[in-house]
Amino acid sequence: MSSAILKRLPLQMFWPTFDPFLFCAFHKDRYPKATAEMEPAASLQGRPLGQDFHGIDGWRMYHGRKVPGFPVHPHRGFETVTIVNQGFVDHADSIGAAGRYGQGDTQWMTAGSGVQHSEMFPLLDEENENPLELFQVWLNLPAKNKMVPPHFGMLWNEDTPIVKHQDANGAETSVKIIAGELGSVTALDCPPDSWAADKNNDVAIWLIDVPETGLWIMPKAQSGLNRTLYFFEGGSAVIDGVEVSVNEAFVLKSDEALSIQNTGKKARFLLLQGKPIGEHVEQHGPFVMNTRQELQKAFHDYQRTQFGGWPWPRNDQVHDKTKGRFAHHADKLDERPA
Repeated sequence: MSSAILKRLPLQMFWPTFDPFLFCAFHKDRYPKATAEMEPAASLQGRPLGQDFHGIDGWRMYHGRKVPGFPVHPHRGFETVTIVNQGFVDHADSIGAAGRYGQGDTQWMTAGSGVQHSEMFPLLDEENENPLELFQVWLNLPAKNKMVPPHFGMLWNEDTPIVKHQDANGAETSVKIIAGELGSVTALDCPPDSWAADKNNDVAIWLIDVPETGLWIMPKAQSGLNRTLYFFEGGSAVIDGVEVSVNEAFVLKSDEALSIQNTGKKARFLLLQGKPIGEHVEQHGPFVMNTRQELQKAFHDYQRTQFGGWPWPRNDQVHDKTKGRFAHHADKLDERPA
């Protein structure tokens, strides 16, 4: 009987999350070859364009009608952390920031007082399939930071720390530290107004790869955290002495170490951990506030100001196919991965 596992939950498209996290979506699509316009080189007939979430032929257009993805939409009151393991995302927003990121990159955006953005999935390979795999995690903001200025940040794959551990048999587990710390290794800086910016909140976002037959011991953290482990790829494992299968989530006791013994093919896990904010949440669609009055004001402000308007020529903005990975910030700073 496990003392560290408090609850087991099935994984569906939108995963169960707990304060300070609001939402976690896992997108995995096997897109076909691309056209020169970065669209699928396949018929879209029969798809419910604008609301294509059915996974026909192993891929989805989501809200896109030509390029898959999520055309312009608003947010207020929280942060999006978008982790792209495969494929690419084209970002554009109402504060003038833009970027193309993928192949292990993470974009961390503080919506704060309000921002519009689009997240499109450009298909760049005209000769081969264009697989996409990404997580989008919504991290809440406390009341004191709900109305901070929007912030757009990139955590490039090349700079994101990975901790590796060999077990007694030489099997090597790797842990990618997107937020938080593991031993002496600390994640790249997150936006300054994030709940994760205060180390006392012990926010962690880790991607954990355990090889066949591998054993890894997840260290304990402080008590009182919400800590959830998502088993999203692989076959089977034994977690804290309990036999488990892929596509399950495990709510964990945060102040106990946890053993993960892989008993199948390579196993992949996502960890979300953090001290609860502990404030009342009122959410409707893309707005997350603390009271109904604040929520109503968010809708009114968006209708009145459009959160700065939309400076891009397309609602489903994609960038020049030849640009590669880049980030253009609202202060005109341009950056690329090393």
